[in-house]
Amino acid sequence: MKRKYADTTRVKRQQLQVLRKEFEVLHMKEGESVDEYFTRTLTVVNKMRIYGGKLDDVDVIEKILRCMSSKFAYVVCTIEESKDIDTMSIDELQISLLIHEQRMTPPPGEEQALKVSTQFDSLNGNIFSRGHDRGRG
Repeated sequence: MKRKYADTTRVKRQQLQVLRKEFEVLHMKEGESVDEYFTRTLTVVNKMRIYGGKLDDVDVIEKILRCMSSKFAYVVCTIEESKDIDTMSIDELQISLLIHEQRMTPPPGEEQALKVSTQFDSLNGNIFSRGHDRGRG
């Protein structure tokens, strides 16, 4: 019985070491959404906790903020300056980052509408110029 427990403990410890390494190298990939990054990170964190890893929410929050992609740099800075990370929950951080992500991403169709609007204005400008030039000559 003792030997079985020792083997189980050793396996847990080894698995925890693998998960710690995975946690250390986690970074948000370019083009990855906030939800995808949080899912990957929290999956590793939860596995670490199952295997007995001691990881506070503050450690997870700091890791997430430290490893966000560069397009979130100003958001991370704002969060670090304006919020108390020691009392913040992981859910609060995720919600805050999701809101910023939504503001940075134009809604579907808006980019196409902007292109059409720009082409229309350009077209109108050309027609006006031609008409104006004809009236002078």
